[in-house]
Amino acid sequence: MTASTAKETLLHKGDGLQVVVGLGQSGLSVAYYLAEQGYQVAVTDNQATPTLVDKLPAAVKIRQFGGIDADLLQQAARIIISPGISLDNQAVKAARESNIPVVSDIQLFCEACTVPIIAITGSNAKSTVTTLVGQMAADAGVNVGVGGNIGVPALTLLTNTEMELAVIELSSFQLETVTNLNAQVATVLNMSPDHLDRHGDMLGYHQAKHRIFQGAKSVVINREDALTRPLVSDNLPRLSTGIHAPDKGQYGLITDTEGQIYLARGTERLLSADKLQIKGRHNLLNAQAALALGELAGLPLESMLSTLQQFAGLEHRCQYVATVDGIDYFNDSKGTNIGSTMAAVEGLGAVYAPKDGKLLLILGGQGKGQQFGELAPFINQYVSQLLFIGEDSRQIEQHLRAASLSDDVTLHQCQTLEGAFATIQQVTASSLSQVQAVLLSPACASFDQFSGFVERGEHFSQLVRSSDAVS
Repeated sequence: MTASTAKETLLHKGDGLQVVVGLGQSGLSVAYYLAEQGYQVAVTDNQATPTLVDKLPAAVKIRQFGGIDADLLQQAARIIISPGISLDNQAVKAARESNIPVVSDIQLFCEACTVPIIAITGSNAKSTVTTLVGQMAADAGVNVGVGGNIGVPALTLLTNTEMELAVIELSSFQLETVTNLNAQVATVLNMSPDHLDRHGDMLGYHQAKHRIFQGAKSVVINREDALTRPLVSDNLPRLSTGIHAPDKGQYGLITDTEGQIYLARGTERLLSADKLQIKGRHNLLNAQAALALGELAGLPLESMLSTLQQFAGLEHRCQYVATVDGIDYFNDSKGTNIGSTMAAVEGLGAVYAPKDGKLLLILGGQGKGQQFGELAPFINQYVSQLLFIGEDSRQIEQHLRAASLSDDVTLHQCQTLEGAFATIQQVTASSLSQVQAVLLSPACASFDQFSGFVERGEHFSQLVRSSDAVS
């Protein structure tokens, strides 16, 4: 039986057809989950031959590829859309106008999940905090599932019948089709412009992110970022984090008379910052968020602090690579928006500033409609050399020049990472160079030159380690 014949046969059977839009990892997990539940399942994808097509369960007979099948969507009882597919897709938009429900795999997960959920989103650091909280739970002896926007599709976690807690990272794309997540604890770590090419403006982005709070039993907020505060009852249990000394029962930082910084809960000093393997002020906020989320989920504090001291961070996220000729190299390729790069520049810049050191910053790629002028104050304070690469490099330079970038910052158009490293050799060879660290934090998507941020970060790290590139 051909795919089209199977399609006609099933559609004549009437109600109940579940249409999966997009055959990535999440779409594949949805197809398996729904087939196992006994649903009639169809899959459609823009690619003529999706990479994962051979992994579809045999029960999925309807496979319409080479474009999102508008007719198929009109026959659906429910559409499960992959995060990579926009709700503004014509076929999807028409289905919504026909009042056909459109949800994500996360909606299916939260309806089926019977254990408490820790739900984490934010413009930056969500993978770091999700991984850290998951490790805290595991180290405390909890059978925990970690997934969502970080590696393992959420529905796959349900195969662990012994799971006691789910820690889920969520993107704005996943959240825009979720209703009543009902998390045990929910947080928006921070908010800065990102994916405006998809959401239209900050209001649309903000509204998508804040769907994480629907039905939440407790929340964690960032005192430094008003956009993280949910419009929910003040009676809801909540903890806050911040860079200043905290109020009673809240998390923050305390600095002693000798300048030593401590993670603190109220007046209690929990851990000195120099005991952490992850560096920078942004990571001190990440550590607080993990502690606050864990506390509201019932994890023991002493165990969480022990995990925190052992946590080395994530690859491609302000990851120390090597020291070459006295200069430290950091791979922050996962910094794909300006908020992430602001945090990296400020966090690392503050480490080198007391030693009169400056950063050499590599920016560029696909700009996603962002306004890069917002980076100017951070660059003026912490950066002496600015190198541009990628598709939107000229536009990024224009934004920064228009935003009163300091004359003390030297700009270089390098196009590629190889070009950037040739410039690094020239700049750092000068005895007048203030550069003590090189930071790749592009604030951009990488698809103009790479398959993703991982390949970009690995290529950067290879260049650092290559004697030809740095000698």
